Amino acid sequence: MTTIIRQAQRDDAELILTMIKELAEYEKALHEVVTGREEIERSLFAADSASEALICEIDGVAAGYAVFFTSYSTWLGKNGIYLEDLYISPQFRGKKAGKLLLQHIAKLALARHCGRLEWSVLDWNQPAIDFYQSIGAIAQDEWVRYRLEGKSLVDFANA
Repeated sequence: MTTIIRQAQRDDAELILTMIKELAEYEKALHEVVTGREEIERSLFAADSASEALICEIDGVAAGYAVFFTSYSTWLGKNGIYLEDLYISPQFRGKKAGKLLLQHIAKLALARHCGRLEWSVLDWNQPAIDFYQSIGAIAQDEWVRYRLEGKSLVDFANA
């Protein structure tokens, strides 16, 4: 079994969109996916994109993807990496693909002199939580994540 991690390319947009939908379905939120191939191409692969994507292939077949971007910690005075998505297709789970993707991003964080690598996980996703704990990740229970989007974002910005 040969596993490779590669930088995603513009022609991977449809593949990434398919896996985004698979992830959203797993997270019981497929109805919330409103993006399309064109938006993925524009947001991930434009010259000024702030986000990056990786594809994991096992024996030449796409097994999963990761999307991440640079964050910043004022307390550390350093950039970090925020992992937006880490997804492995069901048939490839248990083959270390997720661990290899996450290790690749961790190596990028070190090479870029980042102070941290962080992400969020749904509180009911016990397999993911168990995996993250097994690699030494620590839950940040004292922080509550907030979001403005859609009409709430527009209303607040224009208030």
